[in-house]
Amino acid sequence: MNTFQVHIFHANSPFYEGECESLILPTTEGDYGILANHSNMIAAVVPGTMTYRLPGQPEQLAAVSAGLVKVENNDVLVLVDSAERPEEIDANRAERAAAEAKEAILQRKTVQEYKLAQANLARAINRLRVKRSFHQ
Repeated sequence: MNTFQVHIFHANSPFYEGECESLILPTTEGDYGILANHSNMIAAVVPGTMTYRLPGQPEQLAAVSAGLVKVENNDVLVLVDSAERPEEIDANRAERAAAEAKEAILQRKTVQEYKLAQANLARAINRLRVKRSFHQ
């Protein structure tokens, strides 16, 4: 299978850099798949599950937060606030974060606090979804 170079960074540090066969990212337009020789583009990444296949390996998952993806000349750059492999996710901590976010949504003191709580809840739920799909 053809490959392309991918550079995935989270919180200013590398998550993965190297050859990739396929990459699927959650975007504002839905899940977006990238293969070798993809046309040039830029898209917003939203919290969700990133799926990627490295040469000779099975498909892998990661929970990602908001960011962007740029494809240019068979080189892909992914910049996200966070990216976590399922084995790195602490399910108990994610469940506590979800509960705290739900409580903050109920309190909704200001619009900004409400939106922050919604974002925190979405991130916690996504982390739990990725963690659970890894163990099935």
